[in-house]
Amino acid sequence: MRLIQLCLPGGERTLAARLDDGTTRRVRNVDSTYALANQAIASGSSIATVVKSLGFAEEMSISEALCAKRILAPIDHPDSARLWLTGTGLTHLGSADARDKMHAKAQSADASDSMKMFRMGLEGGKASGEGPGVQPEWFFKGDGRSLIAPEMPLISPRFALDAGEEPELAGIYVISAEGVPYRIGYTLANEFSDHVMERMNYLYLAHSKLRPASIGPELLLGELPADIRGTARIRRSARTLWEKQFLTGEQNMSHHIRNLEHHHFKYDLFRRPGDVHVHFFGTATLSFAEGINAQDGDIFEIEATPFGAPLRNPLLTAPMPPLHVRSL
Repeated sequence: MRLIQLCLPGGERTLAARLDDGTTRRVRNVDSTYALANQAIASGSSIATVVKSLGFAEEMSISEALCAKRILAPIDHPDSARLWLTGTGLTHLGSADARDKMHAKAQSADASDSMKMFRMGLEGGKASGEGPGVQPEWFFKGDGRSLIAPEMPLISPRFALDAGEEPELAGIYVISAEGVPYRIGYTLANEFSDHVMERMNYLYLAHSKLRPASIGPELLLGELPADIRGTARIRRSARTLWEKQFLTGEQNMSHHIRNLEHHHFKYDLFRRPGDVHVHFFGTATLSFAEGINAQDGDIFEIEATPFGAPLRNPLLTAPMPPLHVRSL
C-alpha cells in the first residue's frame, strides 16, 4: 500500500491510498499522513490496518492530480518548524567515486577524507547482531519550509554555484508522545544540493546542503525491498539531457538502514514528541559527476518501480532580497 496526500479540485486536502489492485481511493475521515500515523501509534496498529478500518471513498486519478499540481509532499506537519530534513552520505556501494573526485586534495595520505569515510562504512556499516555499526556522514538540510511538493519548482538561491539533483530514498518518521521514533515508510526523494560549492572544500558540505528538497509523490508502507533499481533523468525542453540508472536498497548499500536510523535518533534532540523526520539515505548517482550543468526550466525526474508515479520538479533560480542585519 502507498499513501498520497493531495488537494481536491476545490482546495480541500485529503489522503488517498494506492491499493494492491492498482486502484487509488480516498481514505475516509482523515486528511493527512501525520494524523493517520498518530492514530496508528495510539491504537497500537499498523498504518495499513488503520487505513482499512477507516474505509475508502471514491476512486481518484493521481495522474490528473499531478498534472493539476494538486499533489502534496506525502508527509508534512501542522507546524513546519517541527519537521526535520536530514540525511546521510557515502552510504551506497560506488558512492565514493564521485565524492572522492570532488574532495580529492594534495595530501600525503593515500585517500581523501571522503574515501576514508566510505571505507569505514564498507567495513563497519553492516554490523552483525543488534548493536550499531560505524556512524555515517550526517547533514542537516532544513525544516518543513524546505520541503517541496512534486511538480513544484526546486528553488536555487542566486548565490548558489550549482543546482544538482541527488536521486535517492527517504525514510519518513514520527515521534510518539513517549519519544519513540516510528517509521511510517519510504518515498522517492530529490536531495537537491550545490555540488560546486562542496567541491571547493569538503568543509563546505554543510553550506551545500542548505537547499530545498522534494519527496513523493507516493509513500510506500512496510519494509523496503533489498534491491531497488530506479532511473534519474534531466529533461530540457523536448529532449532528455541526461539519464542514468541508480541503485538503492540495502543490497546496494554499505550501511544497514537500521544503522543509519540509530545514528540519527540516538540524539535526544531528534526524539522530541510530535516531531516529523524526513531522512535521506544517500545515492551513488549524480549528473554533476558527468559534467552536467542544470539550467532554469530543466525538469528533474526520478522513478523506481516500488514507488509508483515519478517525482518531477523544474529548476528555478530565485533572486535573494537585500539582507541587512540590524543592531538592537
